[in-house]
Amino acid sequence: MYYLFIIAIGAERLIEMVVSRRNANWSFANGGKEFGRGHFPVMVGMHTLLLVACIAEVALLHRPFIPWLGWPMVGVVVLSTAMRWWCVAVLGKHWNPRLIVIPGAPLVRRGPYRFLHHPNYTAVTAEVAALPLVHSAWLTAIVFTIANAMVLNVRIRTENVALGYA
Repeated sequence: MYYLFIIAIGAERLIEMVVSRRNANWSFANGGKEFGRGHFPVMVGMHTLLLVACIAEVALLHRPFIPWLGWPMVGVVVLSTAMRWWCVAVLGKHWNPRLIVIPGAPLVRRGPYRFLHHPNYTAVTAEVAALPLVHSAWLTAIVFTIANAMVLNVRIRTENVALGYA
């Protein structure tokens, strides 16, 4: 069942990439400028490897499903996914995992952006930690939480500069 859950998350990521490509084309057609092009492939690679590592650790190290840990982590993953799609809905055509800024576009201050500067990254952070823990893949949770923190450190600084440009 866990493997199907990971495959479903992977399929959801592919849907995100379709939405991303459509939104990127729209942003560029409206004068968008891309920032942080160098770290985007690192982000994609990290998230892809996270899914692979979740499966590999459980399969190779025979990690058990521990209900008192696994079920709450399923809840965290579901809630973080809902939060991310709320961000996508609120940003509309401006949403993109690539960092594309349209000069003069106002900052969004509704939806989850009323409460947090980077709600999508908050949701991603929760998901990166929780997804492996659904099936007690604690090594994957530790390694990818650290990797995600390093990537987001670069990403958030780059995004703040880019939004200042706008």
